[in-house]
Amino acid sequence: MDVMVSVKDGELWSHDSGEPSGTGGGSLPLVLLHPGVGDSRIWDGTLPRLTERHRVIRYDARGYGRSPAPTAPFSLVEDLIAVLDHYGVGRAVLAASSMGGATAISLALRDPARVASLALLVPGVTGADDLLPPEFMAEVGRRAQAGDIDGIVTMMRRVSGAAGTGADPEVTALLKAVVPAWFAVHPHHVPDPPAYDRLGELDVPCTLAIGERDQPEVVRLNETMAQRIPGCRVVRLAHSDHFPTVREPDAVLDVILEAYAEAR
Repeated sequence: MDVMVSVKDGELWSHDSGEPSGTGGGSLPLVLLHPGVGDSRIWDGTLPRLTERHRVIRYDARGYGRSPAPTAPFSLVEDLIAVLDHYGVGRAVLAASSMGGATAISLALRDPARVASLALLVPGVTGADDLLPPEFMAEVGRRAQAGDIDGIVTMMRRVSGAAGTGADPEVTALLKAVVPAWFAVHPHHVPDPPAYDRLGELDVPCTLAIGERDQPEVVRLNETMAQRIPGCRVVRLAHSDHFPTVREPDAVLDVILEAYAEAR
């Protein structure tokens, strides 16, 4: 069921699959958090198989997909908490990619009782150094001022979509849909507290998937994150860049289901 969830000074589009038939209800919900390089549609390839077994909740962050752009300061982790509260979810398994991974980690540190397990796909984390060089971001800014969305998409494909070939239509469509969101969200996004130096405090089962063909800086960051997270299980996706749900959906499904099986 599609629902607009009220959050502070705004609302978010969300979808709750409900409990699969025959489960009897009461199982841990699985909550999906999308990356900054796509909206919640990045889960479309894995969603049918996940909802066969679990209640799955997903949503679009502010300004992404079907959620309105923000008009006031907001926090990604506070929005996640608002979604959980709306659905009466006290505890969940979080499957999260990139930007969504940073939000999932932030919640696990802020309120560990609400997180039963983490499946992190090429995750980000607050408090780490910027991964894109200043000259790259300056060029993105120049193209944005010129309204050159296609140019920005091409630049991002080169760094985040290196596993693709040719026009790479699925990744191109995802990026075209979210580039406007980056500029709408940036003035209002309030970063959550730094988590990079607190990863050793995480006390929740965690699986971290690294895209071997991702931006080298992201690969190194993910390797360091996995070393810092106690007991973290690492999965290396040989054919994935920053879009593992597009490149290796079956492997992503395995990562999520295995992380779910480890939930406390």
